[in-house]
Amino acid sequence: MNILVTGGAGFIGSHLCDKLLSLHYRVFCLDNFSDFYAPCIKRGNIKKSRENSRFELLSGDLRDKKFLDKIFAQFHFDTIIHLAAMAGVRPSIENPELYYDVNINGTFNLLQQIAVNSKYKDTKTDFIFASSSSVYGNNNKIPFSENDPVDNPISPYAVTKKSGELICYNYHHLYNIPVICLRFFTVYGPRQRPDLAIHKFTKMILNNETIPVYGDGKTKRDYTYIDDIIQGVMKTINYLKKNNDSPLFDIFNLGESRTIELNEMIATIERQLGKKAQIKHLPLQPGDVSQTYANIDKSRQMLGYEPQFDFNDGIAHFVDWLLK
Repeated sequence: MNILVTGGAGFIGSHLCDKLLSLHYRVFCLDNFSDFYAPCIKRGNIKKSRENSRFELLSGDLRDKKFLDKIFAQFHFDTIIHLAAMAGVRPSIENPELYYDVNINGTFNLLQQIAVNSKYKDTKTDFIFASSSSVYGNNNKIPFSENDPVDNPISPYAVTKKSGELICYNYHHLYNIPVICLRFFTVYGPRQRPDLAIHKFTKMILNNETIPVYGDGKTKRDYTYIDDIIQGVMKTINYLKKNNDSPLFDIFNLGESRTIELNEMIATIERQLGKKAQIKHLPLQPGDVSQTYANIDKSRQMLGYEPQFDFNDGIAHFVDWLLK
């Protein structure tokens, strides 16, 4: 099987490429190496993968239709796992136009290639879209279930992910493209983006810098270890192949189904480092939700997804990686 991973040099994408290569898939990693964070980090993420003969790097932008025309004419992809996106709630408020352009138009361009490219007319290409728990907004029902309303996004980033799900459904409906949307809940672990709280706070504590805590530290997140996310994606690939006879569309949560307070997250990092944090409390930021919490009953029953990592163990693995 040929598998295209967009955003394949990023945090989640590079782990997924590693896993796919270990299972002898042919992997095409598409990445534009944007400067949202240092491109050298992303190149480092895939350094080992590039030594594998079954790995091919496609450097380009999903908004570049000529680039997509070229690669879709050259290669046939059995499965596309669309991870590429501008990420982050707060930056999306500062630059919504960029988020709408990359996340919405990029998703549209990929699906349009499958729909109109003659190379794909008589074959099925499975499409897995990386959505986000942010689509739930400040959902009053806890834990969040896939059939809960998601009509009140509170950040441009959340809007783009909800829009992506709608585009996916539309192309499934019109062109019988098998699609699964996976709503990821706060992913962490080795290679985590440096702008994310766990990575940023750990570095700041190590460097004796004061960490910013927005609000009273009682906001909660369903932190999901990277290996569990990769397990969920692999289960989704298999689920689509098992149901190859009838193109389907579905949405699944991928989380640990456990919430951790921000204060507890900081205390866990402190214990792993053996070092106290210096904290500065700041007002809550617009766009931040008060809590995320995944109901994963559907993912368990239909995908066979079963998270394995306790938060303490996950932070221990992350800290060990960062110190090395």
